[in-house]
Amino acid sequence: MSLETWLAFFLACWIISLSPGAGAIASMSSGLNYGFARGYWTALGLQLGLVLQVAVVAAGVGALLATSALAFTLNKWFGVLYLLYLALRQWRAPVAAPDTADLSGASVARPGGLLLRGFLVNAGNPKAVVFMLAVLPQFLDLQQPLATQYLIMAATMIAVDLIVMAGYTGLAAKLLRLLRSPRQQRALNRTFAGLFAGAAGALTLVRRGVS
Repeated sequence: MSLETWLAFFLACWIISLSPGAGAIASMSSGLNYGFARGYWTALGLQLGLVLQVAVVAAGVGALLATSALAFTLNKWFGVLYLLYLALRQWRAPVAAPDTADLSGASVARPGGLLLRGFLVNAGNPKAVVFMLAVLPQFLDLQQPLATQYLIMAATMIAVDLIVMAGYTGLAAKLLRLLRSPRQQRALNRTFAGLFAGAAGALTLVRRGVS
């Protein structure tokens, strides 16, 4: 992969990562509920899902999602149901006054659970796989080893996404510190619940061949 091609891909990664989506919502939700240090485990989980997506495309399995109605539909509805589950969890999230809230990130939520949460958000998004199937090959040099190029792409995407999700998580964690009452926290929780539900609704509209 030439430097010019990599720079073009690097720019594309920033545009893709900054675009609001289920991953950004999940990162902000975790930052809101658990603070930055604990909530960032969700962002790390998102990267595991990203690695899976790139591996699926590199292995050629992504073509199955793009061409098989059954495989695409099953994966899509798994994602829809999981986002709705997150919406319900966020709606029911407990609130506490600022002087009693745990703002240090020491929450009952375990890092492993948040890691899995982020992973499932990305793993349950077939649109992302189909999108990568359409985009990643555009930056490949077929005269060079493909495995190395996919590794470079995966590393670039993860590095950019970690930075962007750190921003989303940190922003939400800061909002938690600015809340003045349980009523405000509840309103914000329900706002994020609505965003999760909206992401689920948007995913139901995804069709094969849409990038």
